[in-house]
Amino acid sequence: MRLFTATTCLTLLAVAAYADPLPSWNDTEAKSAIIEFVETVTDPASEDFVPQADRIATFDNDGCLWAEQPVYFQLLYAIDVLKEKAASDPSIPTSDALKAGAEGDLEGILAGGMDGLLEVINASHSGVTVEDFQSSAGAWLESAVHPSTDMPFGEMIYQPMLELLSYLRDEGFTTYIVSGGGIDFIRAFAEDTYGIPPWQVVGTEGDTTYEVADGGPALTKNGGITFLDDKEGKPVGIMRHIGQRPIFAAGNSDGDFQMLEYTTAGDGARFGMLVHHTDADREFAYDRDSHVGQLARGLDEGEDRGWLIVDMAEDWSKVWPKE
Repeated sequence: MRLFTATTCLTLLAVAAYADPLPSWNDTEAKSAIIEFVETVTDPASEDFVPQADRIATFDNDGCLWAEQPVYFQLLYAIDVLKEKAASDPSIPTSDALKAGAEGDLEGILAGGMDGLLEVINASHSGVTVEDFQSSAGAWLESAVHPSTDMPFGEMIYQPMLELLSYLRDEGFTTYIVSGGGIDFIRAFAEDTYGIPPWQVVGTEGDTTYEVADGGPALTKNGGITFLDDKEGKPVGIMRHIGQRPIFAAGNSDGDFQMLEYTTAGDGARFGMLVHHTDADREFAYDRDSHVGQLARGLDEGEDRGWLIVDMAEDWSKVWPKE
């Protein structure tokens, strides 16, 4: 008969905890489905085995890896930058949207629709080198505070998704961000926050020019959008930057639908996943009628397509790393 001392029990508990690749996920079907897929495609004896070079996983950012309410964080950053610029140069606010941005009036900006949003983005994201822009964005994420959670924006990342990224990489996957957000903005924090280097970030691109001046060669952001990495643009961005179809794709909104559709249409084992924001107590609850991160078609068609719909309230035991 084998006796288990207190030390032995603690050791076994520690080993069990270490063996759990997704400790912030509840023991639901969602967690089981993820682990089963990963174990299947990484088992050389499995008929669905996938060589390591083909284990590509893509993730949306806003609403999938970090929060996106009340609006995308990049827009809130743009408003703060515009306010600073307008304070130094009162001639900058030349339209209703820019005037609203200079006053920090989010509703006024949104009233201008997409054209108003682009005006604010262009005014705040232009006339600056890529390096200075990324330095500014990184500093803002550490210091600016979310209006309802009082957390720095850079800390509003999802602990269960951080674990999923690490788990996949431990199993030989290469993880990419494929986001509608600005590529330079995401590259400012992706490596420190997610362990994803800049060259594994795919995002919306603006006009950028190369110049040699007194300070030496520099890349300058000029505003505008030259490539929109959203909806139908996401598979295009994947092919432009990655060059092959992923086997795993995760998102949270209908803006990610085509990325999941493209991913799961390939041969062999495939995995599509949507994070459904159902937790108004710990985060935010929204889907069909949301002004950002709208999820309607994904809810209507996702399960029939074999995609996993993650219920944040039911499937996650915690949301934030510091929870």
